[in-house]
Amino acid sequence: MPETLSLVWLRRDLRLHDNAALYHALKSGRPVLPVFIFDQLILEQLEDRCDRRVEFLVEEVSRLRSELSQLGSAIVVRYGKPIDVWQELIKEYAIGDVFTNHDYEVYAKDRDKAVAELLAERSIGFHTSKDQTIFERDEVLTKTGKSYTVFTPYSRTWHKKLTSFYVKAYPTERYFEHLWKADLLPMPSLEDMDFQAVGNPFPERKVSDKLLDNYKKTRDVPALKHSTSELSIHLRFGTISIRDLARQAQQSSDKTFLNELCWRDFYFQVLDHFPHVEKESFRRDYDRIEWRNNEQEFDKWCRGETGYPIVDAGMRQLNSIGWMHNRVRMITASFLCKHLLIDWRWGEAYFGKKLRDYDLSANNGGWQWAAGSGTDAAPYFRVFNPTLQAKKFDPKGEYIRKWVPEVDSKDYPHPIVEHTFARQRAIDAYRKALAKG
Repeated sequence: MPETLSLVWLRRDLRLHDNAALYHALKSGRPVLPVFIFDQLILEQLEDRCDRRVEFLVEEVSRLRSELSQLGSAIVVRYGKPIDVWQELIKEYAIGDVFTNHDYEVYAKDRDKAVAELLAERSIGFHTSKDQTIFERDEVLTKTGKSYTVFTPYSRTWHKKLTSFYVKAYPTERYFEHLWKADLLPMPSLEDMDFQAVGNPFPERKVSDKLLDNYKKTRDVPALKHSTSELSIHLRFGTISIRDLARQAQQSSDKTFLNELCWRDFYFQVLDHFPHVEKESFRRDYDRIEWRNNEQEFDKWCRGETGYPIVDAGMRQLNSIGWMHNRVRMITASFLCKHLLIDWRWGEAYFGKKLRDYDLSANNGGWQWAAGSGTDAAPYFRVFNPTLQAKKFDPKGEYIRKWVPEVDSKDYPHPIVEHTFARQRAIDAYRKALAKG
């Protein structure tokens, strides 16, 4: 009889340290074999075959594979549709239980439900744990037991509840001897999945205490080399522990960064409780706005050729390295929705194609904030002036000149639209739509 195993299905948690699902698998009493699936259903939707996220995943899964090999174990890595891969694994291994961590997107919930049903038919247990958030689902609720829809009261409850219990690491290292002993197993390459490497280096997976102490002062200055943590890609794929990071942030003299982690939890909760936000406005009456959706103007925004230097710098940074400074994300998003009156979903989808740290909950939350349609959103009559934003956050023009070197030459285009006119047009369009209610 083959040895019965516990399989741990890694997804947004690509690490051995402080991993909830791995910990529970290691404590299950059976040898543990990790599994990672390059999801064909997701990868086939990616238009760019030089996608930084896929390259990052290959690098990080390769790292895990090496770490497990040094421990005398292995990881099963497959490319395919998750349900098909699990049908294969059921035939190849004697599986007692499968352990994994929660995901909050609609696709992920449907995927996990289908896999759980498949496993149940074979009397295989399917166990999920909280891992990528500090608080999730129904852990931070109003006094009446409802989900918060405004950040400030949510954050008060979140911070009040944040005791050492919630940021304690899972001591997985104590139980590594329970990993199944196996030789190195093959894994698909980028080329096997029809992708190519981009080659840009990825950010480090740690942040200095000094940066966190000065976070409030530096985070809105895009010209500074290390003004933000740039940990978003590591949080997105779980290559670092959210609990380790929260403990570090708790010890900082400035709690601004800790509040950013609170925002992250908040957007996960919004997505979990209000899944309609994936396709529709959180405030449904905002779906009555008559967007102009001019394709030529959208194309100029995408390319960074709007004639507004701070907007163009941000879009060119995004297109070049797959990342954009957070302050500039707000400015570029507001410009698309308000100045050009283009549906926020167009911009959200473009960011989704380009951002190496793309995370549905945060991306959606940010775009709906900019459009005025989300939770805690800016009022519709607040329209960022890109010129004033540039003067405030890039006063010497260093960030702009880095990404738009021709900004002071005759080759730089005139503004695509005049600010005062665009602002009033946006206010009128929003007012008209909301008056219909």
